Amino acid sequence: MRFYSDNNATVCPELLAAIHEANSAPTRGYGDDRWTQALDEAFGRFFGTAVTVFPVSTGTAANALALATIVPPYGAVYAHDEAHVVRDECGAPEFFSGGLRLVSLPGKGAMLDAATLERTLDAMPPSVHTVQPTAVTITQATELGRVYPPAAIAALARLAHARGLHVHMDGARIANALVTLGCSPAAITWEAGIDVLSFGATKNGGLAAEAVVFFRRDLVRDFELRRKRAGHLLSKSRYASAQLLAYVSTDAWSRNAGRANAAARRIGDACGESLLEPVEANEVFVRIGEPAKAALRAQGFEFYDWGAAQSGEARFVASWDQDPRATEALCRALEAL
Repeated sequence: MRFYSDNNATVCPELLAAIHEANSAPTRGYGDDRWTQALDEAFGRFFGTAVTVFPVSTGTAANALALATIVPPYGAVYAHDEAHVVRDECGAPEFFSGGLRLVSLPGKGAMLDAATLERTLDAMPPSVHTVQPTAVTITQATELGRVYPPAAIAALARLAHARGLHVHMDGARIANALVTLGCSPAAITWEAGIDVLSFGATKNGGLAAEAVVFFRRDLVRDFELRRKRAGHLLSKSRYASAQLLAYVSTDAWSRNAGRANAAARRIGDACGESLLEPVEANEVFVRIGEPAKAALRAQGFEFYDWGAAQSGEARFVASWDQDPRATEALCRALEAL
């Protein structure tokens, strides 16, 4: 009964069917296929504006290459100190940019807020001796499962743009956020001031299917060359592109995220006072103690420890294909504890 990560989930039927259809005959490689060529138009419809889209195979590549394209080696990127780009990408943004600096900031729920960003920028005026403020990156949903509403994103973006900074969103779980908010994809991206988005599908039913979406198309610059140099120009990109097309055109993103979110809410309800953060996407964070964690594992439940060693904290992640029987079993076990 696995609640480790949505990366462990299977590929959903709609995307498997898209792979099968793209596999029907040989075709041109390196993005010259009809599926990759259709991405800009399909994602333009999804977001309600003209975009430029590049498929890549991992979320780390999407984040690192997007930031490297919009930030010079002497630039600073402001991020929450729990952000994936800070904690879990092995220095990839710094590596692919040739030296950008990630400046990490605090915030409840792993969320940046405009007031904290403003104080930080005011306290660190740029000079020839400093890294130059260049971008802000936010994670939707955050690393603690919280969701930025459109107004919060817009406040950050207004401040960033007023100071000459670009705004990037790590959207590894953007589908889960959209389902929770019940808003349009536009409302939490370009309408709120996002310039470039790392669009994730892998955690929500895809197979190595990620994309970088430029809303500010003038910022594309040398992205294609950086992608090639980084080893992410896929020779058979049609398989990733076909999935991305199916993902946004069949509502698979919404159905899958809805299932995962619903399972997470059920688990959160069962956690009672042990819940550490409100459940707003598909992740649940709890403090139940080490003996309780051991008892759950003895019953066959698999999940990650969270927080400091011996903190008694844990994380449960619900996936699009979560077995309802496993979810209910976990809820009964948590309620018993």
